[in-house]
Amino acid sequence: MRITVFGAAGEVGSRVVAEALTRGHEVTAVVRDPARAAAVPTGATLAVGDAAVAADVERLSAGQDLVITATRPPAGSEAELVHVTAAMLSGVAPTGTRLLVVGGAATLTVPGGATLHETPDFPAFLRPIAQACSAQLALVRADTSIDWTYLSPPAELIPGHRTGSYRLGRDELLTDAAGISTISMEDFAVALLDEAERPAHRQTRFTVAAA
Repeated sequence: MRITVFGAAGEVGSRVVAEALTRGHEVTAVVRDPARAAAVPTGATLAVGDAAVAADVERLSAGQDLVITATRPPAGSEAELVHVTAAMLSGVAPTGTRLLVVGGAATLTVPGGATLHETPDFPAFLRPIAQACSAQLALVRADTSIDWTYLSPPAELIPGHRTGSYRLGRDELLTDAAGISTISMEDFAVALLDEAERPAHRQTRFTVAAA
């Protein structure tokens, strides 16, 4: 497949690029700042573009089989996430290209029906990005014109090792027997590329966690 990855120099994005390359896909890795090109895995075609600019998204989506957005705003600018997502949806629409969105965990539900970010112990410093991710998911779900998929990580998404195994869920936070909700960024990338190659969650959200 021909895949474009926005946020390709980030922690998740670079691992998504690496996983796609190991599977033999043709990857266009998009960075906003050329100075971050060194963080992009070797083998990808580097492109400069801004995920917040619909024209850039359209230009870099045209002729591709799939676009993956793995961008994350810096602390203090969390509201930018919604603007970026709107630009991604607008930019992809004219091309007909499929879109995979790396989202957040805060909107997943926990036992009792509350969302993770509504629980009493949810860290206050994470509330701004949680609210942004909630608005992002609502924006994506409202779009019925494009072929999108939204992947929420578990509560902890951390650098680690690739095992190639994971558990699948839909809208509920996945935890293990000890109540831990986690996955490595490497296995998260595996799950994302598995969905890319074998679509099972079109126009819906799903989640994953360590096996």
